[in-house]
Amino acid sequence: MKLIKTLTGDRDIALLVGQVLRTGVITASAIAFVGGIFYLAKHGADSIPDYGTFTGEGKEYTTFSGIFHGLTTFKPSAIIQFGALVLLATPILRICFSLIGFAVEKDRMYVVITLVVLGIILFSMFGGLKI
Repeated sequence: MKLIKTLTGDRDIALLVGQVLRTGVITASAIAFVGGIFYLAKHGADSIPDYGTFTGEGKEYTTFSGIFHGLTTFKPSAIIQFGALVLLATPILRICFSLIGFAVEKDRMYVVITLVVLGIILFSMFGGLKI
């Protein structure tokens, strides 16, 4: 147990969390960039849209199942949306790694606080109102 404690000190956990954040942001940016290139290749010559009226996106780009289905058919907008999902998942993953770090350090107060924060975030994402 002492070996785990020396390998996962405060500095090691902070470096790991920082690496998770950097990797998540770079990955999300790369995915969205590739999707943007595909989008411009497919729709770059389309006519100028009418900005006088707002039309929102359908369920195919605003739900998890719609985005993942769009990925299977290589829709550029779905690839861009997936990049946004990866970007949103990055801080949640950071919270999970922090939770593990606090648990290894046996810091119960921060484990409870981190669990509450993670619970609030997950509830707000998945337990929202269905409109």
